[in-house]
Amino acid sequence: MALTGIDIFKFLPKTNCGECGIPTCLAFAMKLAARQIELAACPYVSDEAKEKLEEASAPPIRVVSIGAGEDVLKVGGETVLFRHEKTFINPPGIAVQITDTMSDEEVDSRLKSYSSLEYERVGLILKPDLIAIKSTNGDASKMEALVKKAKSAGAKKLILMSSDAGVLSAALNHCAEDKPLLYAADTGNIDSLGNLAKEKNCSLAVRGDSLDEVATLTGKLTEMGLKDLVIDSGARDLKQLLEDQVAARRSALNNFRPLGFPSITFPCEMTSNPMKETLIAGTLVAKYAGIIVLSDLQGHSLFPLLVERMNIYTDPQRPMATTEGIYEINNPTKDSPLIITSNFSLTYFIVSGEVESSRVPCWMLIKDTEGLSVLTGWAAGKFVADAIAPFVKKCGIEEKINHKTLVIPGAAASISGELEEELPGWNIQIGPREAAYLAPLLKNWKAA
Repeated sequence: MALTGIDIFKFLPKTNCGECGIPTCLAFAMKLAARQIELAACPYVSDEAKEKLEEASAPPIRVVSIGAGEDVLKVGGETVLFRHEKTFINPPGIAVQITDTMSDEEVDSRLKSYSSLEYERVGLILKPDLIAIKSTNGDASKMEALVKKAKSAGAKKLILMSSDAGVLSAALNHCAEDKPLLYAADTGNIDSLGNLAKEKNCSLAVRGDSLDEVATLTGKLTEMGLKDLVIDSGARDLKQLLEDQVAARRSALNNFRPLGFPSITFPCEMTSNPMKETLIAGTLVAKYAGIIVLSDLQGHSLFPLLVERMNIYTDPQRPMATTEGIYEINNPTKDSPLIITSNFSLTYFIVSGEVESSRVPCWMLIKDTEGLSVLTGWAAGKFVADAIAPFVKKCGIEEKINHKTLVIPGAAASISGELEEELPGWNIQIGPREAAYLAPLLKNWKAA
């Protein structure tokens, strides 16, 4: 049973120091009980209290990791029903399925798509996450061969799909160190798959014919000591699946622990129409899948899903930012133009795109403005002369160019005089207010 705010308050230091951002320990306890803050925010809570408050401070939906080392996919960890309430935490993993009934050519094609389809968007790399390997005929040798082929193609995050513990055990001989997700335990094999997952320290998916059955199965598995579970309600109709997704999320947020796990969904099993499959997957990105398994990966359908996922799982309260530094566009030389702008990702994406399209070799400085645009950064004192000048001096650009001419955004024209004072010997040129007009300036650019 979840602890109340008063129960939690008894374990807190009761100093009312306010260092957590909350005026009193009682108010902090109430927010912790409502899962609106994390226990780690209290700097003075004891280790004993942390252990006792683990349930109260844990997210309603458990975080499950698939993979090992640095190459890990985390799903779950969500704390709200709607994104505007706080933010969504871990984006759903997108997987492509291969089976032992496919031809070698088809398997190779899907593995190639998995390895090659990736996109850069506002400074982020977007790509699929998982390979789901399915045994349909119970042949362990074929399953092992597919695992080997997937690993040789660079796949490290795997879903192993079989109802036979022996088949999964054989496959794990080749990938247990990668900590794959095992799919799926049901009423007929819960003991054998549960013991296998516990022995190999792997996460385990649970499939039932309804959420009630899933809750019963997860209860048995947690009693066995398994915590890293993923749930599948068994629905393959979009209406029923969407109802199950929402019901499971609501139940978890209301402290019903048997459904407090991320979900796995299979658009690949819900239609044979590739366009409809993409539409179903898009629905599940928003409502509330932890893993989405597709039948194939095609750029024209994968890219919109990846962008949708990025947009939904971007914190609306935190601007997207690009790393501060020197960027080379179109292979610049020592005599190429030098421009500067803020590290707001959309600004970087638009400006760099216009420079690339101009085909003019150019150096681009990105100044850290905490993700603010040029004009907002200027108003906040982040994109001003006394902040830009030290960056220009220390970033190392003077060693890469033969001139001292810097083009600043037209929206920040007012800082040009101050910037020349802060950078003695430099010539400050005012660029256009809109990135669309950069190309003519760069093509006619001359150093002072």
